[in-house]
Amino acid sequence: MSKTDTKKITSIGGSALIEGIMMRGPKKNTVAVRVGEDEIYTEDVNVKFLSASNKFWRLPFIRGISGMIDSMRLSYKCLMLSANKALEAGEIEEEPSKFEKWLDDKVGDKLMKILMGVSSVFGIALAVVLFFFLPTWIFNLIGLAVPAIREGGEMVVFWQSVAEGFLKIAIFIGYILIVSQMSDMKRVFMYHGAEHKAIFCYENDLPLTVENVKKQRRFHPRCGTSFILLMLIVGIIIGLFIPHAPFGITWLRPVIKFALLPLTTGIGYELIKFCGKHDNKLTRIIAAPGLWAQRVTTREPDESMCEVAIEAITAVIPDDGSDIVKNGCC
Repeated sequence: MSKTDTKKITSIGGSALIEGIMMRGPKKNTVAVRVGEDEIYTEDVNVKFLSASNKFWRLPFIRGISGMIDSMRLSYKCLMLSANKALEAGEIEEEPSKFEKWLDDKVGDKLMKILMGVSSVFGIALAVVLFFFLPTWIFNLIGLAVPAIREGGEMVVFWQSVAEGFLKIAIFIGYILIVSQMSDMKRVFMYHGAEHKAIFCYENDLPLTVENVKKQRRFHPRCGTSFILLMLIVGIIIGLFIPHAPFGITWLRPVIKFALLPLTTGIGYELIKFCGKHDNKLTRIIAAPGLWAQRVTTREPDESMCEVAIEAITAVIPDDGSDIVKNGCC
């Protein structure tokens, strides 16, 4: 078999959590979290998806937008669950301080939700600045130092789009390289690898055992990492059609690019689905950047993590085979 060849293709996907894994199937979503040396906690998570509310959200290109929104909502809920369970499992039995008792009485479980909500808002704002405004600002600075760039006529837009695209990719790769050095994130990336391996094991029609899961590869063409890289590359192409300074306003370019994010998302989603269903020279070229980036966002898992992945995927595999997108890989 080729490097991307499997006996079948499933619609089941997932994400790594704090000491756990979420698997999303066609009928339910399940979180599995390691809460003890010999104990794995599982819970089904329900979210009302946009894609299930109206046929409009399942149309080509539109489904990429709804899919991203649905995934973010589901991932947030599952991350909250895994964080709570991980904290409970690692709880130190000691007398809490008076302040901790007061905080627990007044805020309780709402505190974590508030902190996660604030963190999410700041995270989104930071991402907008880093991936939309910062690359444009850097290019304009370079243009001030090298007049030939900003005086290049129509070629300015081409070089600006290419430069901004590579800056975005560099920021993304640099960020994950930095966070990958954190001990907690290393474990998350190991769970990410276990998630991919479990899906590959299932797609190869092998029994879901730790031994079979461990021997699978950890780089999957339908991974979220690949999706992000594809979106960044698609953004380069879309940037070719946006003027250097729309209406004479340089900062309007990143605003327009941000407004076109739904289009970028829709195109990226269709490309990732296409790569997931087919295995040929074109799809390997498209998938290559994302598969390379997964060398950073995934790590080889240990046996306990593979056990968690098996628990999660087993829970969402439907009895009627409704998850099977295609039998055979080509």
